[in-house]
Amino acid sequence: MVNAVLYDSTQCVGCKLCESACSEKWNLRYDDKVAAEDKLSAHKLTVVKTHADEKFSRRKCMHCEEPACASVCPVGAFTKTKLGPVVYDESKCIGCRYCMTACPFGVPAYEWTSRTPRVRKCDGCIERVSTVKPTACAEACPTGATITGDRDALIAEARKRIAEKPSEYYPKIYGLNEVGGTTTLFIAGVPFEKLGLRTDLPMEALPPLTWRVLSGVPDVAAVGSVMLGGVYWITHRREAVARAEAAERRRTK
Repeated sequence: MVNAVLYDSTQCVGCKLCESACSEKWNLRYDDKVAAEDKLSAHKLTVVKTHADEKFSRRKCMHCEEPACASVCPVGAFTKTKLGPVVYDESKCIGCRYCMTACPFGVPAYEWTSRTPRVRKCDGCIERVSTVKPTACAEACPTGATITGDRDALIAEARKRIAEKPSEYYPKIYGLNEVGGTTTLFIAGVPFEKLGLRTDLPMEALPPLTWRVLSGVPDVAAVGSVMLGGVYWITHRREAVARAEAAERRRTK
């Protein structure tokens, strides 16, 4: 079984109990100031955002089927588990932050203010799903906007909801095919771009795409690039990540 999370924006009331439960799970501070933040960070691993017309969206790690973060990590600090979650081993991390550049969803965050900084992100509650428990966020959700279970079963549930109430749903499942598929899935009543989700992503997994690009490069020149991986996304996102890092440093001064 591949565990996944389905978020239904039409059922979300913006209570942010998922945020609170996630923070408690990670022993992170959660108060009014943190609750008001609408961006993922090293101290906030899931975010509920408010949009026009009282519509909500949620951000967390997408747990890609073929994760770019794991592909580019030169020391194997990121691993895609058989259960679905992508997990991070801080003992292996060398702080290169290639994962931050490679992630098409901008999820991994860095502990800039720590003397021993780590990369932080949702781990899919791997310790809970491995014992067939729901994720902390799903368990805390009072409306069923976030549910967890087998990915195929959740896809079937999402299709059922859309088919039963076609006037209430945008007729697509986000994460079904984006970057080769993810185990965090979204359905909503409006086009996904209106909820801030990227809709310009390839429907193909990024690591194989990278390898195809590298296959056209002479072997001698390719060796170093293969070790670092993620050439495509590193090239296209370096400047964006640099700006985000600079902004985070200014914010935490």
